Amino acid sequence: MKKLVLGFLTIIFSAVSWSQEPPSQEELGEVLLTGTRLMIPFEEDSRSITIISKEMIDASPAQSLPDLLQQVAGVDVRRRGAMGTQADLYIRGGSFDQTLLLIDGIKLDDAQTGHHTLNAALPLELIERIEIIKGPAARIYGQNAFTGAINIVTKSRFDAGVEVALSSGSFQQINAGATAYHSTESASHMVHFSRNTSRGYRYNTDYDQSNYAFKSVFNQQGRQIWHLLGSFSERAFGANGFYASPAATDQFEATQTSVLGLSTAVSMGQLTLKPRVYWRRNQDEYIYLRNDPTVYRNLHATNKITAEVNGVFDSRLGTTGFGLDLTQTFLSSNNLGQRSRFATTLFVEHRMRFFNESVDVIPGIAATNFSDFGTYAYPGLDLGWAPMEDWRIYANTGFTYRIPTYTDLFYSDPTTIGDADLSPEEAFSWEFGTRYQLGSLSFSGAWFQRDSKNLIDYVKPSPDDLWQAANVRGLVTQGWETEIDWSFDVLGRGQKLHLSYTHITDDLEVPTEELSRYVINSFKDRAVGTWTSNWTNKWQHTVVWKYGERASGDAFRVVDFAINYRRSSFEFKASIENLLGEEYSETNLIPMPKGAVFVGLRYHIK
Repeated sequence: MKKLVLGFLTIIFSAVSWSQEPPSQEELGEVLLTGTRLMIPFEEDSRSITIISKEMIDASPAQSLPDLLQQVAGVDVRRRGAMGTQADLYIRGGSFDQTLLLIDGIKLDDAQTGHHTLNAALPLELIERIEIIKGPAARIYGQNAFTGAINIVTKSRFDAGVEVALSSGSFQQINAGATAYHSTESASHMVHFSRNTSRGYRYNTDYDQSNYAFKSVFNQQGRQIWHLLGSFSERAFGANGFYASPAATDQFEATQTSVLGLSTAVSMGQLTLKPRVYWRRNQDEYIYLRNDPTVYRNLHATNKITAEVNGVFDSRLGTTGFGLDLTQTFLSSNNLGQRSRFATTLFVEHRMRFFNESVDVIPGIAATNFSDFGTYAYPGLDLGWAPMEDWRIYANTGFTYRIPTYTDLFYSDPTTIGDADLSPEEAFSWEFGTRYQLGSLSFSGAWFQRDSKNLIDYVKPSPDDLWQAANVRGLVTQGWETEIDWSFDVLGRGQKLHLSYTHITDDLEVPTEELSRYVINSFKDRAVGTWTSNWTNKWQHTVVWKYGERASGDAFRVVDFAINYRRSSFEFKASIENLLGEEYSETNLIPMPKGAVFVGLRYHIK
């Protein structure tokens, strides 16, 4: 592997000629946060927010959304296998059930289990940017945004033509896809198909992934008024040691996830209304012995239908955001039974600005009634002060709850049992932070704490016992994170440097000797460094260094590398994952690949 990597790098570097053209820079202050009701510009928001731009996505060595999110401070993506085959999403020490994923504002939470959060993740080539809100976001999104939310913003402006892509790499991986674009004065359309296959990097880790997606934007008098989005993803993969235990080497899983949403916006003077309806379906088939499904098999199908309307009203007193969310969920499962739930959520928040608009105050509250758990309220408050144009100091606080998933309540297999008497999780969180911009240098830092009660985890007194769903009595999670971004030139060649560090401590209010499956194994220390260098206006390389040490004491250091060549409608990209061959695992003692090489081509036909 080392000889392969060295030879690969030698070929790449010998083919490059240097020039003097710096890269273009994206102004994040111009980005409106589409995942919020108030549509606040990035630079004026009083929360910890990270924006991953299209330029960052294109430069990254990441092959999938889970790979990409691993580069964000405070975000923990625990992958099982390669290419994001199965991955769980965590923010600031929370669990995978406590983080909400959205696509264009469509909430992808799953009442069965948070393991399916990333099943609907779109291919990277369809994403315009990613908005990551860290900290309590339940006031904005409802109960699943316990520790934060991630909103994927898809492309909405299309140049007519067809884009085809083909890549191949280690473990006989083949990725092929095509995207067609069509635009008129009254509408723009995008249709996408891709398929990724691999024999796997070890026994029973093969996978076959298919992605279908479309988006239509219908215009009237030059305004975008209707958005129609649909996607379907299908995954089948060998799950060697993914769930039951490392010894369960013959597990198999197949998932299907569908999303269909329609949204619009209506402006009437100072009032803007944004209605949306959408449907999400997830099907999950789990087989304990791949070649003998009769031994143990689960089949779950979850349907979620949501109708919502969000509004913004401007007045002399400030800007008011409000919303109503109606959701019906159905579950059909051979293990969990036949379940249904209806939820009604009301949102309201108000932004006030004082002292020549240098100070803003945003109180808000969300309240949800669950047909099977009653009513819960999520109040919160954001405070912001801009003593200078490029400097912002902020603080926020909020209460949040999370009701148990159906897996938490009713699941049963030879290694794990649920608890129908579980109580909802609850937490009070606060955060203090700052952002500063000095020319091409930006800095952000935040100090945060979350006091949680009744956290749901799977525990057991000894390794030989069953995993039992239970409410952990109390957990205090506190920490800090910092990020630095610097754009500069070296001999006229554009450079971008990103550094981040996150430190988290978890303190059980009542110590226990029980083994924990999820809650108490967050990152204690997490560092990420990214360096992007533009050799010419066509050649670019990116190096990503990742370090992590978990509460359990396990630590790893991983280096990824990518090189890009762009010319007119043609793009070449090559990447190396785990360049140094680090031996490590991210969850459940599943070893990650010790290295992988990928080479791909992309061509746009006008």
